[in-house]
Amino acid sequence: MEQNNFPQAQTGNVIYGPDSATTVRLFLANVFSYMTLALVISGVMAWWFASTPALYGYLFNTDADGFITGSSILGYVVMFAPLGLVLLMGGLVNKMSGMMLMIAFFGFSAIMGISLCYIFFAYSMAAIIKVFFITSAVFGTMAVAGYTTKTDLTKMGSILMIGLIGIIIASVVNMFLKSDTMSYLVSIIGVVVFTGLTAYDVQRLKTMGEQVATGTESAKKMALMGALSLYLNFINLFLMLLRLFGGNRN
Repeated sequence: MEQNNFPQAQTGNVIYGPDSATTVRLFLANVFSYMTLALVISGVMAWWFASTPALYGYLFNTDADGFITGSSILGYVVMFAPLGLVLLMGGLVNKMSGMMLMIAFFGFSAIMGISLCYIFFAYSMAAIIKVFFITSAVFGTMAVAGYTTKTDLTKMGSILMIGLIGIIIASVVNMFLKSDTMSYLVSIIGVVVFTGLTAYDVQRLKTMGEQVATGTESAKKMALMGALSLYLNFINLFLMLLRLFGGNRN
């Protein structure tokens, strides 16, 4: 899922010329700081719920032997709640204060983490750690590429957004088909799409950083929405790679 709604930028105190590079670095530092904190929150919440029977018991139904048989009603609510929060942030970004948007963003990352606790039951800890580092390497490489490239990635971004819509549709269809082959193909395409979107989003955010009014409410909100876009790219890339390289399941 990709989030492209950003607040309208304020025009006062915009810096051009030699100092614009400093402005861009400051803006992107805020973006990546928010994204990193959100990932930490998600990771902690996922591990906490997965390692606490009293908590994951609210999310999953289990049989007499304690094996998980499916998601509970609350589990389904937690599964789809992040989508609702993303739509809320995207639709109301210009009406929400920077503080409210931050609370919504970190609340979203916490709920997303809870919804991802299942990976600790589906994959070994070694596999999760390995794929996390692979994801970090790929994400970091593409972020640097998006920041340094002189090529305009706008057209590529439009194509990738079409690919993203296709992934969403195929994933929904496969929820009913339960085809391993389709899941594998979606994961391969997803790696390509979210890898490309990372470079595209970083370039887009770099351009915003050149125009944003530093120290304003609008700048804070733009940084938060940028962090949301990169967070979603990272999480989705991680999940796609985990399906491909997660190895044997527990």
